[in-house]
Amino acid sequence: MPTESAPTPDLSANALRVLQARYLLRDAERRVIETPAQLFERVATAIAQAETSFGGSASEWAERFHALLTARDFVPNSPTLMNAGTALGQLSACFVLPIEDTMESIFEAVKQMALVQRTGGGTGFSFSRLRPRGDIVASTGGEASGPVSFMKIFDCATENIKQGGKRRGANMGALAVEHPDILEFIAAKLDGTTLANFNTSVSVSDAFMQAVARGETYELINPRTGRPTGRMEATRVFDAIVDAAWRSGDPGLLFRDAVNRANPTPALGAIEVTNPCGEVPLLPYESCTLGSINLAHLVREESGRAAFDWDRLDAVVADAVRFLDDVIEVNRYPLPQIEQATRATRKIGLGVMGFADALIRLGIGYDSD
Repeated sequence: MPTESAPTPDLSANALRVLQARYLLRDAERRVIETPAQLFERVATAIAQAETSFGGSASEWAERFHALLTARDFVPNSPTLMNAGTALGQLSACFVLPIEDTMESIFEAVKQMALVQRTGGGTGFSFSRLRPRGDIVASTGGEASGPVSFMKIFDCATENIKQGGKRRGANMGALAVEHPDILEFIAAKLDGTTLANFNTSVSVSDAFMQAVARGETYELINPRTGRPTGRMEATRVFDAIVDAAWRSGDPGLLFRDAVNRANPTPALGAIEVTNPCGEVPLLPYESCTLGSINLAHLVREESGRAAFDWDRLDAVVADAVRFLDDVIEVNRYPLPQIEQATRATRKIGLGVMGFADALIRLGIGYDSD
C-alpha cells in the first residue's frame, strides 16, 4: 500500500481549488479533512482491492495505481475520485436506463435516475417508445402528452438532485427521427431554459440520411402501433436540426445504424442511446467507468529535442485498463439490474487529454498531417 512518505502530487492552484470544491473528503461540518496526496492513496488502495479476486497482490497494484495517479499520467472519472474508499462506493460516471410506454415504466425510470444521480452518475434515456402527443390513452380515454412533456419531469427531478452531493445531475435524451413528435423535440431547447439538465440527440438511420441527400420524404411511425402516421420531407427535419443546433447547441445526431454495426454484443439487443456527453453508447442498465491518459506528460527530451514516449504510453495504457476493469469489481452499484448488466459486458472507456499540449511541446501544428 502507499505510505505516508509517498510523493505529494505537483498541483496548480486551480487544480487545488477544484479538488477542494468537489473531490476531497469532508466531515459532518463540511470541513475538508483530506489532502490531495491522501485522495490518491485512498483511490489507489480501494481500487487495488479487486486484485485479490483474481489472485493478485492488492498492495503491489495499489503502489502501481498510486504512482499512475500521483504522476497525473492518468485520471479516472469523477465518481471514482469522489467515492472510492468511502461508504458510498459508487464509482461509475455513465449509465443508460430504459423507458417503456407505460406510466409505471416512466416513473420507475425517474426513480432509478434519482438513485443513480445522487451517487454521482449521469444518465441516458431513449424516449422513442413513448406514444406521441395527442395519441389515445386507452385506460382513460384521454390524450397522451408526448415524450417532450415527460422529459420535463425528468429535467425537474434532476434539477433537485446533486450528483453525490457535489454536482448537478446530467442527462442525455434521444428520440428517433421517425417519431411523430420529432419537430417538437428538435425545438425543445430553443428558449434557453427548457430541459436545462439534458443534452439531446436525434436518433437517425442510414435511410433517413439517404433521404436527406436525395431530397426525399420519409415515414413517421407511431411507436404505440408501429404504423405510419404520415410522411415528412427529410430536408425539412434535417434543416430544423441544423438550425436548432446552431442556435442552442442541441440536438446532436446519434447515428444509430453505425453504432449498432459496432455493437460488440448484438445478441443482447440494439443500442439506442449514450451517456450524457455522448462518449459511450450503452445498452439498457449498462454502466461504464471512464478515465483519461494525459498525453502532455508523455513528451520527453531526447538528444535536446522533444519526443513522444511510446513505450511509456504502452505501459500507462496497460495499467489504466487494469485500473478501470478493477473498478467494475469493487464498485457498489445503485441498482441490481445495473450490476448484472455491467458485469456481463464490462465496458470501460479509456480516452486521452492534453493532446493539444503534447502537440505544442512536440512542435507539431494542430492542422498538420
